[in-house]
Amino acid sequence: MDYSKKSLELHRKTRGKIEIKSKVSLKTKNDLSLAYTPGVAAVCMEIGRDRQLSYTLTNRASQVAIVSDGTAILGLGDLGPEAAMPVMEGKAIIFKEFADIDAIPLCINSTEVEDIVKFCKLIEPSFAGINLEDIAAPRCFEILERLERELSIPVFHDDQDGTAIITLAAIINACRLFDRKLNDLHVVINGAGAAGIAIAKLLIHAGLKEVVLVDTKGAIYSGRPEMNRIKQGIAEKTNRAKYQGDLKSSLIGADVFIGVSRGNILTEEMIKGMNDAPFIFAMANPEPEIMPDRAYKAGAAVVGTGRSDLPNQVNNALVFPGLFKGLLKSGITEVTPEIKMAVAFSIAHSIEPTRDSLMPTAFNKQVVTGIVDVLSGIQAKKATAE
Repeated sequence: MDYSKKSLELHRKTRGKIEIKSKVSLKTKNDLSLAYTPGVAAVCMEIGRDRQLSYTLTNRASQVAIVSDGTAILGLGDLGPEAAMPVMEGKAIIFKEFADIDAIPLCINSTEVEDIVKFCKLIEPSFAGINLEDIAAPRCFEILERLERELSIPVFHDDQDGTAIITLAAIINACRLFDRKLNDLHVVINGAGAAGIAIAKLLIHAGLKEVVLVDTKGAIYSGRPEMNRIKQGIAEKTNRAKYQGDLKSSLIGADVFIGVSRGNILTEEMIKGMNDAPFIFAMANPEPEIMPDRAYKAGAAVVGTGRSDLPNQVNNALVFPGLFKGLLKSGITEVTPEIKMAVAFSIAHSIEPTRDSLMPTAFNKQVVTGIVDVLSGIQAKKATAE
């Protein structure tokens, strides 16, 4: 199927993918008086006395903002906020279909850190959580760090931590399938933007033996010149052996390749230089770093990509619906590394993996249910300890 052509036809026909529907009837004068004036004044007065009642007297408890400036849309780059809308609408329907959360796309006309932080702070009273999306690095790191400190509702950047969680889940299932251990793995991540750095941080927290990040200038190591603050920070936590050189040399002796960069840069020769039966996760879109048939030919044990038309899709859509549903239900307001790991393990263990079905599909209802149960358990344990 020509998905590009068919998708354009769909969006022209439906004029987007979302709409707002009423929960209550408006068929009579009494209906209108209850839902709006004069009856609604009493509801406003109640919330005025206790702002927390906005979670029970309005839709706020089921409402998430999807905030984007359109500077890092999929693999397409900076196309602007208007061009980000189709992606944000897509995330909104995934939220609704899989977690029954009302997610509102808010694509804003600024790329300034202060503007985006202020915007999110200003809209906080209307939402129970904020999902940052498609905001380019390195600004996205500062925005997330600021909002996590300055807001009282959970904030999650899907391009960072959603990708990290689902990547860890894929590695967990590859280890289950081939009887490997996480702490024995030497991983090379190609791409040191939002996703690559977040993946590296979570894999380090998970206890992997070695994590090496590679960007367009080669392996990142402590002391490498001309790195920004974010790369300098991750350099101090990764690549303990201080590997230097390009992607090919960095992969020698590695067990896992993770690609969050650009298509067609991983070769069969590079895979042959890795340890026997490596795990290959070539997640660039729309073209993976290497196609699965070529990776298997070079000796890969298992291959995952970001594409839905190939086996073993490694997709953030498995993360954010259940994560936000769990956050909203449990009342957890901070997505800690421990929570990210718990979500990854929950997703991984929602199926018994096979070589061609390494990951659950987004239609597997156990994924969302499992994440909600895990987060509820974490919150209950925390409450008991306190």
